Amino acid sequence: QVQVVESGGGLVQAGGSLRLSCTASGLRFDDYYVGWFRQAPGKEREGICVITYGGAATFYADSVDGRFTVSRDNAKNTAYLQMNNVRYEDSATYYCALAHWEKFDSGKYKIPDKYNYWGQGTLVAALS
Repeated sequence: QVQVVESGGGLVQAGGSLRLSCTASGLRFDDYYVGWFRQAPGKEREGICVITYGGAATFYADSVDGRFTVSRDNAKNTAYLQMNNVRYEDSATYYCALAHWEKFDSGKYKIPDKYNYWGQGTLVAALS
């Protein structure tokens, strides 16, 4: 049985930092791309970044580029989202998702339906 669990969410002051973790079990982790999404109340789920199987390549949405960093440790079956210079508008529930793609293109990672497995989400609240 596949399980994906996010952790690390909480309250953070605007301008501060937070690191989220995403740990998966029940599958071969390094066979999957890992994407991070977020969803604020009343808004659509937004794809913000993705990391390739071995971590050699990453892609970011404009909204987080230069502030957030995605990484992974395949030996620990865990991916991370380092959030720096957090803004009030970053407040949302953050989800990680795993995808097994034969071929990658940069337009795919922001589409929720393209992912195979999802975590339950972790809430981030930035205080202005």
